[in-house]
Amino acid sequence: MTAIARSWNGLSDRNPLVQFVDVCLRGPAQVVFQNNPLSGLLILAAVAWGAFENGQPRVFGGAVVGLLVGTVTALLLRVDRASWRKGLFGFNPVLTGIAVPTFLDHRPLMWLYLVLGAAATTVLTLALNNVFKRWGLTAFTFPFVLTTWFLLMAAYQFDRFSVLTKLTPKFPGGGDITRGSFDWGLLPSFLRGVSQVFLIDSWVSGLLILVALLINSRWSALFAVVGSVGAILLALWFGADATSLEKGLFGFNAVLTAIAVGAVLHRPGVLVTAYTLFGIALTLVVQMAMTTLLTPLGIPVLTGPFNVATWLLLLPDRHFAPVPHHERVEDGVASAVRRSV
Repeated sequence: MTAIARSWNGLSDRNPLVQFVDVCLRGPAQVVFQNNPLSGLLILAAVAWGAFENGQPRVFGGAVVGLLVGTVTALLLRVDRASWRKGLFGFNPVLTGIAVPTFLDHRPLMWLYLVLGAAATTVLTLALNNVFKRWGLTAFTFPFVLTTWFLLMAAYQFDRFSVLTKLTPKFPGGGDITRGSFDWGLLPSFLRGVSQVFLIDSWVSGLLILVALLINSRWSALFAVVGSVGAILLALWFGADATSLEKGLFGFNAVLTAIAVGAVLHRPGVLVTAYTLFGIALTLVVQMAMTTLLTPLGIPVLTGPFNVATWLLLLPDRHFAPVPHHERVEDGVASAVRRSV
């Protein structure tokens, strides 16, 4: 730990306002399993860049509002203080905060919808972690996924909202798929595969997120790259839609699976790497299956495939030399696996 990090941690322990800022910054970092405020700050910068680059500054505003509402809601509910300090109640709401203005048109009522959704995400985090702890698992980003699915499906019934997912409810199989081919122009897609974890279509944002990972964990950064590249190349090989390939939409779920399985919940090694590569392929298949399942509902898969695939990979209890608990106290999501929230 650097002198600056020690000074910041000491200041956050003494000053409640600085402590709240510290907790909020850790929230975005916990989306990619990092417990580091600087990583979180860089990720927020990546979200801001992508939002403004794509002409949707409200997406960054939604991220900030969702993060604040989720963190405050957890505080009011008197959650476990140690988990709160690590930002474990900020990472799902920040994703909900990004999703609502991304998939709903910009109206004043949208912000009320977002606030309600962010608060609900925190409640769902508590509820789902209480369920999944029975199997030694954590809910990961599923509270965000479930909340956003409910919000979008409900919005179809409200005249004051327009859903912008570009997924017209229809039975699958009726659309045209444009085939892609590999060229060096596909390389930015690998970075977009990282940025799409936060629903951002920007290779610059993806690069910033990789830097944020590298600051806290070189293994996490490496496996994020492996996850994105592996899933996108496999999707290309299988003949997936070229437009989705270019946007990195086949990489982001695999990015999360690769980081979780390869770098956070197991000690990196040859066997773990092989298991992670299998997990990347499994995540892609689960994503395509869920896309077929959810197309008639007109809602995106979000990070649902990552959750399903990672649960399946962890349930067999193949630890592959797990990182000892005392060594991963600082890894928020990993510690949540062994502790009720």
